[in-house]
Amino acid sequence: MDINRKNEKKSTVREICYIAVFAAIITACAQLKIPLPGGVPITMQTFAIPLAGVVLGLRNGTIASLVYVLLGAIGVPVFAGFTGGMGIVFGPTGGFILTFPLMALTAGIGAKYKGGNTLWLTMWLILGAVVNFTGGLLMYAFITEHNLTISFTRTVAPFIPGAIIKILLVVSYGKMIRQSLIKARVLT
Repeated sequence: MDINRKNEKKSTVREICYIAVFAAIITACAQLKIPLPGGVPITMQTFAIPLAGVVLGLRNGTIASLVYVLLGAIGVPVFAGFTGGMGIVFGPTGGFILTFPLMALTAGIGAKYKGGNTLWLTMWLILGAVVNFTGGLLMYAFITEHNLTISFTRTVAPFIPGAIIKILLVVSYGKMIRQSLIKARVLT
């Protein structure tokens, strides 16, 4: 076996491990929840998902969030409140879950776009939050048969301040964590 092939395998195994670790981090963050009257809890998933995109990069961050969603869809209790299954994915809050990979994707793009410039990263993170809110809002409105105004007040409005804080945390710490891991030769 030539050395380059051996290094490729190590890199792939290493990447799989990082993906698994971030899927576990997302799962842990999902359990940090505050229930709200509208039925959509505040969780830290929407912090961990874009953080995965920034730290692991576009491809691996998106895969980590996709793994998380797929694990939950097949019934592994990884979602908020240790729930899982297709009933959750296609239930009132499923639109949020289904857009998690897109959140990680936009974060990964933002981390790479223009060298990870803070302004551009912030803009891409905001775009990811908007995509997540839109998916969640539309699915909630469709499933509950509420109009968009009621759905917005239950699924988006209460979460905007938290989303802003989470975006600022990802901007502040995401690039720093990635650079520290690169410096430590944990990431390449």
